[in-house]
Amino acid sequence: MHRCQQMGMLGDKSNGRSLTGRFQHRGNMTMRRELLARFLDELDCRAPGIQNRRRFLASIGGSATAALALLPTYNAALAARRRAESEATGPIRVESIKVHKIQTRYHDWIHHELQHFYGPSKRVVYQVKTNNGLVGLGESGSLESEAVRKSYIGTNPFDHIGDMKSLGLGTAMYDLMGRAAGVPVHKLFGPRQRRWVKVGSWTVSADPAHMARAVKEYSRRGYTWLKFHLSPFENIFDQLEAMQKVAPPGFKVQFDLTMGGTDDHTPDLLERMSRYPICGAFEDPKLEKDIDAYVELRKRVRVPILYHHSPLGATFEVVRRAADGYMLGHSRIGNAIRKAGMFGELDLPFMLQNVGGEITRTMTVQMHAAFKTATWHTHCDAETWKDDVVVRTIDPTNGMVPVPEGPGLGVEIDPEKLERLEKQKLPKQAKWIIKTTYKNGTRMFNIADPAESIFMVRPDRRKLLPLSYDAPLSTEWWDDDGSKAYRTMFSRIQKQGVVLEKPGSAD
Repeated sequence: MHRCQQMGMLGDKSNGRSLTGRFQHRGNMTMRRELLARFLDELDCRAPGIQNRRRFLASIGGSATAALALLPTYNAALAARRRAESEATGPIRVESIKVHKIQTRYHDWIHHELQHFYGPSKRVVYQVKTNNGLVGLGESGSLESEAVRKSYIGTNPFDHIGDMKSLGLGTAMYDLMGRAAGVPVHKLFGPRQRRWVKVGSWTVSADPAHMARAVKEYSRRGYTWLKFHLSPFENIFDQLEAMQKVAPPGFKVQFDLTMGGTDDHTPDLLERMSRYPICGAFEDPKLEKDIDAYVELRKRVRVPILYHHSPLGATFEVVRRAADGYMLGHSRIGNAIRKAGMFGELDLPFMLQNVGGEITRTMTVQMHAAFKTATWHTHCDAETWKDDVVVRTIDPTNGMVPVPEGPGLGVEIDPEKLERLEKQKLPKQAKWIIKTTYKNGTRMFNIADPAESIFMVRPDRRKLLPLSYDAPLSTEWWDDDGSKAYRTMFSRIQKQGVVLEKPGSAD
């Protein structure tokens, strides 16, 4: 039977009406058909082997129930559209998109570490204006292409329900939809599931003293979760000891293993780490393609396993029960809606991770408020910024922030802050030397480059030498001090890739 014919036969058991009968407009029915078709096509192409669409759906809840679970989300946005257009004097359309390139400072206590990893923080803020004077806000890490920006001009914001083109501009469209209909953004996704949403904090792997300070600083501000990527340039158990000593009761750490890259025996490593009360979750602990390894690891480790870079888009991985929860990183809004529908039908917890400032975090909080099983903390990194463009920023209470209830996102631009951050030019971070000393006296020297920050957590990408998260070592960060010793060592590393010196070697 044709897919659209199948949909016409699907009944709404709650009120005895067919899905078709619930719509008054042909366009709404077309949208439903397109949404379900897109969802099923995605399963067709990603389910491996004989695990076809029908068998997959049967495995996760029977028939097309999981796919249909996302449809009420679109109903809410369509209802808001009808309300907004009935109250407007005419059709709403996007007239202009104003682009603001900003640079933001990190908080003083974490500036040294983040600056060395990534260099200065750069963002793009969008102000999207409509013909009736509404302004919607969005944000992204880099500027969307001119073609993408132009594709929104002249359209109705409600044309972008379930936007799949741009997370930043899609956010602005949802802000406009909410403002036009007079409702908070979460109501565009469906019934509110929670009034408060968990938010996490972020740092980078550095010496144990920094890790302890991160726990103290963030817990003081009201956070109860901290995330960082493990790095083989630091001993994870030295870091754990330092963090555990200062952590208040209930504070947890999410450890991102960046899909491996060391010669550690992962099950043993994770089992030992999980003995610390502060250990809260492991993200991407194995090569992302090895789904069976995730299944086995989940059986052995008592701490939750989170799948971020799921190779099949959290479809077949879900059937195999490969993780305790899932992370959607920078997923466009339409994709997040579809996945949230599936996770909700399966009662499977997940989180969104969209890096940005307060605009980005507020959008993510709005989505978490409406998605049934978005019960994990969301990550954004706004907490690392000393500056932002909005009128008001919010620190959490007991790890949670309140969901805004005003029309749209619930944040407003501070024009003076925006102008200042547009003019602010922060210094770039030069390359520097990672100086590592093993307890047996061996020394290792590498070059760190903020333009290649992945090296700090996956140095195996350079194919130099095997490393471990549990090696007995400590590391110093050596900036160019103008000395002959620095220049000589930097030149040696450039020629050799990595410098490894025996104990007792002269400087």
